[in-house]
Amino acid sequence: MSLIRRSNVFDPFSLDLWDPFDGFPFGSGSTSGRPGSLFPRTSSDTAAFAGARIDWKETPEAHVFKADLPGLKKEEVKVEVEDGNILQISGERNKEQEEKTETWHRVERSSGKFLRRFRLPDNAKPEQIKASMENGVLTVTVPKEEVKKPEVKSIQISG
Repeated sequence: MSLIRRSNVFDPFSLDLWDPFDGFPFGSGSTSGRPGSLFPRTSSDTAAFAGARIDWKETPEAHVFKADLPGLKKEEVKVEVEDGNILQISGERNKEQEEKTETWHRVERSSGKFLRRFRLPDNAKPEQIKASMENGVLTVTVPKEEVKKPEVKSIQISG
């Protein structure tokens, strides 16, 4: 069995902002620049923290979102609902402070802000959202409304 991943570009429930220059050394999604680079890098609130990957699964009872946020504390993460049906998960990882006595050989870990937004389906109950964080994994559970089964009504056949 193979897993097929869809791009958020065509997902009607995702409100991620697409940055066409993300990943390029001069793109707006890049983090702060380094001396000697050809183009100055700018900070982007939507793409600076590349590690904010989120899975969304639907169970019979709820929509479950899981985000890997290693190194973040629950106080550094916000889970909000806007306009009644937009789930917004955001946070910030601060850059490690440089000491004058330290020599950095490589900096690969992401720092900065992240923001992810998802349009919840009509069957979601945003007023009953629960969120928990354990071992760097944020779990947001959005309960679903129970599906009402259609009534079966017996009709007498005359004749």
